[in-house]
Amino acid sequence: MSRPRHRAVIIGGGFAGLYAAKALRRAPVDLTVIDKRNFHLFQPLLYQVATGGLSPGDIAAPLRAALRRQRNTEVVLGEVTDLDVTNRKVLLSDGSALDYDSLILATGARHSYFDHPEWEAKAPGLKTIEDATEIRRRILYAFEAAERSASTAERQEWLTFVIIGAGPTGVELAGAIGEIANRTLREEFRRIRPEEAHILLLDASPRVLPVYPEDLSHKAERSLIRLGVRTRSGVRVAGINDTGVTIHTGQSEEHITTHTIFWAAGVQASSMGRILANRTSVPLDRASRVMVSPDLTIPGHPEIFAVGDLAHLEHDGKPVPGVAPAAMQMGRYAARAILARINGSPAPGPFRYVGKGNLAVIGRAAAVADFGAIHISGYLAWLAWLFIHLMYIVGFQNRVLVFIQWGFHYFTFHRGARLITGK
Repeated sequence: MSRPRHRAVIIGGGFAGLYAAKALRRAPVDLTVIDKRNFHLFQPLLYQVATGGLSPGDIAAPLRAALRRQRNTEVVLGEVTDLDVTNRKVLLSDGSALDYDSLILATGARHSYFDHPEWEAKAPGLKTIEDATEIRRRILYAFEAAERSASTAERQEWLTFVIIGAGPTGVELAGAIGEIANRTLREEFRRIRPEEAHILLLDASPRVLPVYPEDLSHKAERSLIRLGVRTRSGVRVAGINDTGVTIHTGQSEEHITTHTIFWAAGVQASSMGRILANRTSVPLDRASRVMVSPDLTIPGHPEIFAVGDLAHLEHDGKPVPGVAPAAMQMGRYAARAILARINGSPAPGPFRYVGKGNLAVIGRAAAVADFGAIHISGYLAWLAWLFIHLMYIVGFQNRVLVFIQWGFHYFTFHRGARLITGK
C-alpha cells in the first residue's frame, strides 16, 4: 500500500510564500497556498502607486496565474484565524480546516505605531494597495484643496507634507512627492504654485537612510534637497491629530501644522506571530517576530517554518533584514528542507542570508546603492535599481507595462495614474 502524499501548506502569497511554492513545483507533495488576497503584491513599488506613477494592477499578479502551471498546487482564498499544532490543522475564518504535514508561515508584516494605534487614521502607512491608493488620494487632494483655499495660511497648511520615517520607504515617498510638486503638476493650477510645497521628512535617527553607509546617506539627502524635501533628523513624534504633528527636538516641542501626514517609521510582524506564540510558547521579539531556530523552524515543532518578515534570525550579529531578497531566500530554504525530509536526504545546514546589497531611489536618475565595499549613487545606481526591480516583478506582462510606464515618465514627467478615488 502506497503512503499518502506529503501535505504542505503555505500561509501567505508574498515573496517568501511565492518563492517557497515555486521551489516545490516538482516535489511529491500536495501543496496548498492560502492568502486572504488573491494576488501577489510587489511591495517595493507600492510607493509608485501611492504617487500616481503606476496603477495597482501593474505591480500585482493573481496568485492563481502565478502558480497555474504547478499541478501539485491549489490556491485557497481565505483568512487564517488560528492553528491547531497538536493535530496539525490550519483553521480558517469560515470554519473550515486544512491538514498539514509541513507548514510554512509567510504572513509578512504590518505597520507599527509604537503603542499609538490612534495615529493610523491621521498618518496612513504603506503596506497594501489600499494604503497606496489612500495615500495617492491624500496627496492629490491636498493640491486641489490648496487651490481652493481662502487664505494664505490655509493654503500653506494644505501644501505642507510630512513623512515620518527616513528609511527607504520614507525617502522614496518624499522624493516622489517632490517630483510631483516640482515637475508633474507645474502649470496645471491657476491659484497655487505646486513647487512651493513644503515636504518634511522626519526621523529620530541622526541621518536619512540610517542603515546605509554614511556617504550614501549624505548623497541621498542632497538629492532630496534638490527636489525640495527638507530633512529633519533627531526628532521624535509626540503626537498626531487633526491639525498636524507635534515633535520633540531635544528639550523643545514644536507643532507642524498640516493636513497630510504619512507613516514610514516602523513595522511589526503580522498577528500570526502572536497566534504562534500562544500555541507553541515560542518567544517573540519586540516587533512580534518569531524567534526561530537556525533552520527557520519553531523550537519543538520541526514541521513549522516561519519565514520572511515573520521570522527573527540573527545574521552577523543583527537580525536578517526584512527585505524582499531575504524573504525569497528563506522561502526557498524552507522548501529545500521539506524536500530533504520527504526524500530522506540530509537536512540543509543552518539558513545563511546572502546579502545582495541595498538600493533606494530618490527620484529621476537619482538613487543610492550599497553593494558592500562598492557604493554607487546617481544615474548608475538608478539604472541598477530599475533593472533589479524589473527582474523581480512577477509576470512578463507586468514587466513590460512597468517598463513602458517608466520610459514615458522619464521623458515627459507624466504620471498617468493620478486618480483621486475613495472617500
